[in-house]
Amino acid sequence: MKASVEHILEKFAFTERRACRLLLVPVSSYRYEPRQNDDSLRERLIALAREKPRFGYRRLHVLLGREGEQVNHKRVHRIYREAGLALRRKKRKHCVRVSTPLGIYTAPNQEWALDFVHDAVASGRSIRVLNVIDAFTRESLAMEVDTSFAGLRVTRVLDQIIAERGIPRSIRCDNGPELTSRHFLAWALDRKVDLVHIQPGKPTQNAYVESFNSKMREECLRVSWFQNLFEARRIIAAWRRDYNERRPHSSLNYMTPAEFAAKASGGKDAGFACLKNDIAVFHYWNGPPQASPDGLSWLA
Repeated sequence: MKASVEHILEKFAFTERRACRLLLVPVSSYRYEPRQNDDSLRERLIALAREKPRFGYRRLHVLLGREGEQVNHKRVHRIYREAGLALRRKKRKHCVRVSTPLGIYTAPNQEWALDFVHDAVASGRSIRVLNVIDAFTRESLAMEVDTSFAGLRVTRVLDQIIAERGIPRSIRCDNGPELTSRHFLAWALDRKVDLVHIQPGKPTQNAYVESFNSKMREECLRVSWFQNLFEARRIIAAWRRDYNERRPHSSLNYMTPAEFAAKASGGKDAGFACLKNDIAVFHYWNGPPQASPDGLSWLA
């Protein structure tokens, strides 16, 4: 505030009292001259900062106390800033995404959901499982197991699925480095696949694959002991076959994902299968009311 008063005195023809009254600063505070000499403390603080350049004022205050300097931490902070010793902290960049709610799917390959699950083998080495599911049929399209994944490895797995099933319209995923790399973005652009990145810290926006992850962890990972990476691949592949072909799925009227996919692809119960899936998807819908593609009134 003292600097503000001096600025007004320089710019305008105000008296000292009037400038202080304008800024609500007591005249006695403006005229106060400190009696302590901070030169010795400033020199010692600068010397310590040169020895420990990444220490902040709090740690330097502790070092001063060890040397017998009994000084208030607020005084140390003031001198620390006046001497220009404040550290420059890099501001963390936050990823900004627009919320995209789950849609209403009526056919396979409209949207795939992708996510990673972490676990470890008996030696303590961590492993990762790349899960890819179809949002309509709830089929597990891939469960790739390895110690690490790069963007190139992810796209190779997706290309293998595309060779069997065709190209999806969109892929919903989080903001991991593998899924935001230049290679992955270029791969999606080249194949005209829309990438739907969820907002950071909101896994419920990718609810289908998160639900699949919880089932996988409860029914496979927590009841299995992996001796090595190859055994983990064998056990997880067997659980994937069981999930697709034998496990009843409550959201599919207790059909297996393989049965539901077969009926939805053109069997006599295809319309019923699509209707049951639409109802299940409708329960997850958190956006404004929508009309269904086939004009069902309960979606309006």
